[in-house]
Amino acid sequence: MKNSQELLEIAVKACDSKRAEDILALDVQNVSLLADYFVICHGGSERQLKAIVDAVEDEVEKAGYTVKRIEGKEGGKWILIDLGDVIVHVFTESERSFYNLEKLWSDAPLVDLTNWIDD
Repeated sequence: MKNSQELLEIAVKACDSKRAEDILALDVQNVSLLADYFVICHGGSERQLKAIVDAVEDEVEKAGYTVKRIEGKEGGKWILIDLGDVIVHVFTESERSFYNLEKLWSDAPLVDLTNWIDD
C-alpha cells in the first residue's frame, strides 16, 4: 500500500543522496490541509538544487508515485516539489533562512529522520 510516510522516506533519502544540507521533515497533518509532510532542505548552488530535485523526481517515480508539479526549477532559489501528501522545499541557504519555513510551521512536530539520513 502506498502511503505518505513511505513517500516521505523516499523523498528524504533522495535529498540525502545528493548531499542536501540540514534536511528536516515536519508532520503537518494536524496544522495544514495542504499535505501530511513538508520536507525542507538546502543546497550550496543552483546546480546542486537541480540535482536534488532531479533525484527526488526520479526516485519518487521509480517507486510508482506521481510528481504532481515542480515550481521554481528555472533559475530557482526555492524549488517546490508537490508530491501530493508530501511537499519538498529545496532552497539555497540564504533563501531558506529568509523564508524560515521551520518557524512559520513551528506548530508542526519534527519527524525523526535519523534512520534515513547518512551523517
